[in-house]
Formats: sequence, C-alpha cells, structure tokens
Amino acid sequence: MEYFFDDWFSLVHQLQPGASIFSDVGPDTRWVGNENGVAGSTCWSLFNHSGIKIGGYSDARYSAEGDAFGEDWVPAECDVSIRTGWFWHASEKPKSAMTLLDLYYKSVGRNCPLLLNVPPNSSGLISDEDIHVLKEFSELRNSIFSHNLAKFALLSASSTRGDPNDSQFSSKNVIEEGLYTYWAPDQGQQSDWTLYLEFQQVITFNVLELQEPIQMGQRIIEFHLDMLDENGTWQHVVNGTTVGYRRLLLFPTVKSHLLRFVIDKSKVFPLISHLGIYMDSYSVPQHVSDDTHTKSKFINNLVFRRTAYNQSQSASI
Repeated sequence: MEYFFDDWFSLVHQLQPGASIFSDVGPDTRWVGNENGVAGSTCWSLFNHSGIKIGGYSDARYSAEGDAFGEDWVPAECDVSIRTGWFWHASEKPKSAMTLLDLYYKSVGRNCPLLLNVPPNSSGLISDEDIHVLKEFSELRNSIFSHNLAKFALLSASSTRGDPNDSQFSSKNVIEEGLYTYWAPDQGQQSDWTLYLEFQQVITFNVLELQEPIQMGQRIIEFHLDMLDENGTWQHVVNGTTVGYRRLLLFPTVKSHLLRFVIDKSKVFPLISHLGIYMDSYSVPQHVSDDTHTKSKFINNLVFRRTAYNQSQSASI
C-alpha cells in the first residue's frame, strides 16, 4: 500500500509548525538505525533522504553516522526503552541509572536527542521502580554537569577573528551557555585551530564537552585534547570526530593545570559555542570512550569524498 506521507507531513507542518516528524529517513529527524539508544561515534546531522522511501531503508551505518556532505538537515534520534521491551511487564526490571547515564553519553553526547520510552504499568501509571531510576539518573547528570571546571580557566586561542579587543568572537565565549555566542578563529588560520585553558592549580577531570553553533552548520571533522604533564610535556588525552549540538567524551581520569584543545580538520572555519571540563566519579571510561576504529575509517572515507565537495555551498559568517 502506498501512503501519502508528503501530504500528511505538509498538513502537520501547516497546523503545527514546531512539530518534528520522525521516521527512518526524516523529514525532520531520522532513526539512528537501532533501538539500543546508541549513535555512531561519528554522527552528522546532515543526511541525504531524496529518493529514499520511508520503511524501505536499511543502511544502519549511514543512519547512525549521517553524511558530512549531505544535502538535508536531518539529525539522528536515538530511541530505547527503560525496560527490556517497549511495554511494561511485572517480571521485568528497569535499566539502572548508571546504564541510562552510559546511554546518555552515547546518544545526547553524540549529537542526538534521546527518546527514552517509559511504559505505564497495568494500572495505567508509571511504576515506582521506574520513577526511582529516573530520579537517580537526573541526580547523576546534575552532579556531573553542574560543575564546569572550564569556568575557572584563563582562556586563550591560537587566533581570534577581527579586533582582539572585541568580544564578539573571543575565546571567552566558550564558557558561556547558549549557541549564539562562540569563538571564531582568524580566517587566515587554515588548520590546527587551538584553545588553551590554563588553571591556577591542578584539576582532576575525565569528561570533555563541546558544542557548535549549529545555526551556522555542523563543521568540525576531527579534534583532540592534550594536557601538559608534570614534566612540561604535552600528552594526548582524547580525540573525536564530529561535534554538532553536543559532544561528550569520557576518558580515564587525568590531572593537569594546562589543557590544549585542537581542531585538526573542519569543513570550513570552525566555531565553538561551548566547552566544558567535568569530573564524572561514577562511570567506567572504557565503556563510553570514542571509537577510534570507526574514526579512522570515517576519516579515510572523508578525505576521498572531500574532492567532490563544493566549498561555495558552505555556510559563512
């Protein structure tokens, strides 16, 4: 049977302009390709859905990672249930708060909204067990992400666009909340765009948070974080690929007083709206760190495809 999806979507957008319509190919958000609540460690909001029919698409990797050169803005959405299945059963228990935190890193922390299914029980109510887990999950997130250590750092950059005394594109913007203030490097700098964070005393941390001002597009391809050790030598901490609306990377706990965040590759001049440094005392880092194998395969493919990319279509400021 042929469904009139285009007509339905048009009517929904006419009557409810703020609605986000979800399917395996959009039009507003796309299915991530699994029901485990996990996005690809590389995840572009860009996608190509032209010529693809709803219900007829099965490339799970493309759904999970998106397309750096896609023509449509269709962010991936991660969906998962708090229980084993989508419905409530007395014999089943909800996932633990720690499991939900792990999923949070792998969904929200990979540029995706998280749709967490919480089914009503046989009385039509949310079970006390599920409510308890959700409250604990909320407390864990607040405990970790309410203390941004980057706010105590002296920030500087390899370059800044425009007048150095003008705060419009200053490196200090990255500790502000929101997407409409951001650091922009000078347009004369073509690579290795760098932010430095210097602290008055040694800090202990294991989480890096990043945000791009996505109203300007998703730009960053590859980045890494270094720290200065007690011997005055730069040591690698963690690396990643895409950023988008929000990127969270968890890694083994380290200590330093000087950090160096480097954007190695970007489609056009990169922009950073927010940078956070946190201490997660609860998680096991190896379970949520970036997938370097996926990153390597992605970068190799991107280098090949970049030859076909038309720079004139890129967003500019």
